[in-house]
Amino acid sequence: MRLDKFICGCTDYSRINAKRAIGKGNVTVNGELVKNPSTKIKDTDQVYLGEQLLSFITERYIMLNKPVDFICSNVDESHPSVLNLISIEKPEKLHIAGRLDVDTTGLVLVTDDGKWSHSITSPKKECGKRYRAELTTPIEQSAVAQFAEGIQLNNERGLTRPAKLEIIEPYEVLVTVHEGKYHQVKRMFAAIGNKVVSLHRESIGGIELGDLPPGEWRYLTDEEAKL
Repeated sequence: MRLDKFICGCTDYSRINAKRAIGKGNVTVNGELVKNPSTKIKDTDQVYLGEQLLSFITERYIMLNKPVDFICSNVDESHPSVLNLISIEKPEKLHIAGRLDVDTTGLVLVTDDGKWSHSITSPKKECGKRYRAELTTPIEQSAVAQFAEGIQLNNERGLTRPAKLEIIEPYEVLVTVHEGKYHQVKRMFAAIGNKVVSLHRESIGGIELGDLPPGEWRYLTDEEAKL
């Protein structure tokens, strides 16, 4: 990895600021002053910016169980951001892959890997998201076929992509969707004359929330991060 890129990965420096620091003689590699931004850095090298030993942060993959009244945003707004629940170095580099509404709970994925995030959020990737929904009125068995065919949402052109609906009890269902339209699950039930009382995301792709307590987080395993 180039020295200037390494510094950007360890700090909040832009590439320009990293090159300036190198050019001013503020950077040493293994005790030697280096002024060439393109100098290649190995894992075993010790890089100092001034008196600070730099440590490169590799790409991170995190799951958390979002409680109600937290928002999937990088900044606090009308409610606190879910990123406040994560104690980690350089949280400003993280972003949320697949957001949830403020009143929806469950699995949220957080990363600083843009390509990985795209594989979750892009409809073309057809990454399934499974939700457990509690409804106000009993669900009709005919809704299973309706969801499988696609639902016509209000103010939308065409049907949603086919979704899988599983009836657990008359008022409780599991629904798996492969896209992320605004308030999609709630709007799908509204379109068939029902209403969601509570909504909880249990899985994204092959990643299961499991028994992670509300408000808690953990790193994904290598296998989970493969999606």
